[in-house]
Amino acid sequence: MAQPAGYRGARPGRLDPMADEPTEIFDDLYLGLRAGGALRKQRRGEPLTAEEQEALGRWRRLSPWRKAFALGAFAVGTFGLGFTLGGLVFGRWRKA
Repeated sequence: MAQPAGYRGARPGRLDPMADEPTEIFDDLYLGLRAGGALRKQRRGEPLTAEEQEALGRWRRLSPWRKAFALGAFAVGTFGLGFTLGGLVFGRWRKA
């Protein structure tokens, strides 16, 4: 018997609870960067724009596991980029 589209072995008639929410990691990363900038401005006492307030609100509503995943992905990506560039700059192949 053919399975309906989107069927992943769950009971029929049951929907995935995350189906309506986009799970793009790049969206979460960008949101975190915007919210971080807004928090920095807020700590300095500078007025926030409507876009910055919206970014802060969305970041605060984001689930803790998605925040952790976005921060972890940013850290791993930054480390990987630094490790790669460091290897190219200070690698054995380069003559001092």
